[in-house]
Amino acid sequence: MAAMKLDIDWVRAQFPAFAEPSLQGQAFFENAGGSYTCKPVIDRLMRFYTQRKVQPYAPYEASTLGGQEMDEARSRMAAILGVDSDELSFGPSTTQNTYVLAQAFGQMMQPGEAIIVTNQDHEANTGPWRRLADRGIEVREWRINPETGQLDTDDLEILLDESVRLVCFPHCSNVVGQINPVVEITALAHAAGAFVCVDGVSYAPHGFADVGQLGPDIYLFSAYKTFGPHQGLMVIRRALGALLPNQGHVFNGDTLYKRFTPAGPDHAQVAASAGMADYVDAIYAHHIGGAAGPAERGAAAHDLMRAHETELLQPLLDAVKSRNSVRLIGPSEAAGRAPTVALALNRPGEGVAAELARHGIMAGGGDFYAGRALSAMGVDMDKGVLRLSFTHYTCKEEIDQLLNALDAVL
Repeated sequence: MAAMKLDIDWVRAQFPAFAEPSLQGQAFFENAGGSYTCKPVIDRLMRFYTQRKVQPYAPYEASTLGGQEMDEARSRMAAILGVDSDELSFGPSTTQNTYVLAQAFGQMMQPGEAIIVTNQDHEANTGPWRRLADRGIEVREWRINPETGQLDTDDLEILLDESVRLVCFPHCSNVVGQINPVVEITALAHAAGAFVCVDGVSYAPHGFADVGQLGPDIYLFSAYKTFGPHQGLMVIRRALGALLPNQGHVFNGDTLYKRFTPAGPDHAQVAASAGMADYVDAIYAHHIGGAAGPAERGAAAHDLMRAHETELLQPLLDAVKSRNSVRLIGPSEAAGRAPTVALALNRPGEGVAAELARHGIMAGGGDFYAGRALSAMGVDMDKGVLRLSFTHYTCKEEIDQLLNALDAVL
C-alpha cells in the first residue's frame, strides 16, 4: 500500500462533472462546501426516481425493491464505518441531525449538568448544543489557541469533571484544517464519564472514518460533501441511542435508526447513498483487489485518498505561507491537516474568490459558518477568509492552475 498511488485518471472518469462541457477549463476548489457527485450515486438516484418512486416496503415489486435499496444503503455504509447497520441514521442535513440530538440531550439532562463545545467548530456542531443553556444546562467552551487555531487536550482536561455529560468537537475544522486526535479526546471524555459527539463533516470527504475503532458515541457527516446526495449521516452507538429519549414517531421508538428522525426519510436520496459504498468498493477493486471486508476496503480507499491529497497540498501551503500579505490559518504541514486552506487577506476573501473565478478557479470567501474560530484568531470578520479546498479527485494540473491564479491576484 505504501508504494501504491491513486490512479487519478481513473478517479476522474468516475465523476461526470469532469466531462461536462460547461465546466471545462475550471478547477473546483470549494469542495468543502460540497463535492462533485460520483456516477454510482447518480445512477442509483436516477433508477429510484424512474423505477422505484413509490412508497417503499409494500408487498409489490417496485415498492419492495425501493425498500431493499434503502436498507442496502444503510447496511453497506454502516459496515464501512465499522458500526452495526441500525446504529446509522439518515436525515436531511448534519445541522438538522445535530439539532434533533440536542433536543434529546436536553430532555435527558438535568439543570446544572454540563456539556463541552469548542470554538473551532462549524456552527452546526456548536449552536444547537449552546442553546441548551436556556434549559439550565451549563455550556463550557474548549477554546482554540488564538495563534494556531488548534485545540490542546490539556485545556480539555481542565474542563472535564463529574458534571460533564457530553463533549462535542470536530474531527477536522472547516477553516483551520487541523485533524484532531479523536481517539485520545474520546478516551479522556469517556474516562470522565462523558459521551462524545464528533462532527466529521470536514474530514469525511478525505476518507470515511472507522467510527468503531475511533470510539465516539456520535459521529456525523454530510453525504453531499462525500460525493453523494444531500443527506446527513449520523452514527449513534447503541448504548447511547437506547438511553436518549425517542425523537421520532411513537411507533418508531423501538427501532434505533428511526429514533432520531422525526420526519419520514427522503427515500430516493437514502437509496442513492449506497452509491458511495459502490464507489469505495470500485476504488479498492481497481487499485488493490482481492478479498477484504467493508471497513478494510474503506480504510484502503481512505489511505489512497489521503496520500494523494497530502502530496498535492504541501506545494499550496508552501506557496501561501511565505507571502507577507497572506495569513495561513492552521498548520503549514500537509500531513497534519485536511486540504481545506483558509487564507486571511488584506481585502475581503469573497472579492478575491471573484477575481480567481476569472482565472477558472472556483473558490469561496466568507466565514463558512466558522465565525467563532475566525474571530478567536483575530480575523477581520468584515473581510473573512478566502477558502481553497480540494479532495482526492483534484489533479496536479489544477493545483498548478490555482498557484498561477494566486500569483495573478494576490
